[in-house]
Amino acid sequence: MREIPGWRHLYSGKVRDLYEPASPHPRGDVLLVVASDRISAFDWVLPTEIPGKGEVLTALSLWWFDQVRDIVPNHTIEAEVPEVVRGRAMVVERLDMFPVECVARGYLTGSGLQEYRETGTVCGIELPPGLVDGSQLETPIFTPTTKAPQGEHDAAIDFDAVIEKVGREDAEALRDLTLAVYYRAHTIAAHRGILLADTKFEFGRGASGGVVLGDEVLTPDSSRFWPADEWEPGHAQPSFDKQFVRDWLISPESGWDRKSGDAPPGLPPEIVEKTRARYLEAYDRLVGG
Repeated sequence: MREIPGWRHLYSGKVRDLYEPASPHPRGDVLLVVASDRISAFDWVLPTEIPGKGEVLTALSLWWFDQVRDIVPNHTIEAEVPEVVRGRAMVVERLDMFPVECVARGYLTGSGLQEYRETGTVCGIELPPGLVDGSQLETPIFTPTTKAPQGEHDAAIDFDAVIEKVGREDAEALRDLTLAVYYRAHTIAAHRGILLADTKFEFGRGASGGVVLGDEVLTPDSSRFWPADEWEPGHAQPSFDKQFVRDWLISPESGWDRKSGDAPPGLPPEIVEKTRARYLEAYDRLVGG
């Protein structure tokens, strides 16, 4: 977290810092969202940063917001970004956020695969038998989660639980918008040789009363991107995200016991560089340089 002239620090998440104007802003009730180079894994913020990560996440989010703005408005505002954080920050409308993480899955993996193996369902949605890690689903599904406090795990919930939290009308809007944005993004990514396995969105209510897409969107931090030419169901897929970090942390080389409650160690330079290169490759493939 850094001092930014004209802005007052409001909150720091795992990888982003929020600021509010120190005096009334000409665009009204706005926030400054700054993407840091911090990286998190297993609900820990690691002591080692990934150089340039904040710029990649910001540029990719802005690009994706443009690709889907005809489906749902987003929280970005055309306004001057302070020079000290230019390239890694956005001025955005302050939203009243819905208390739900909106997840779309087009392929079975991760926590969804674990639940499927135990129950044959994901978030209450029954899936056909015989699916394996990396299987493409016949139709993408909406698999929401709670928004847990920092340091705790989000918990999968079914659609009825979303209705209880926000009401039927808003629940249906969140589900339909999540799937519509996923369909668009999956199509765009596929044309660039990338499979969008799953992704997480956050929505809020704007000043006009409508549903608005907020936070970051369709980045390697919030999505699983797989190289299409290497997709092979039946095992974990190579991905354009922080998998290098997760794999190293759980390897004997790191010396870290995930169940110990101790903070993870810093990352070695080769893991930092491999992770940085993967984020940059995702950006280059999607946006084109």
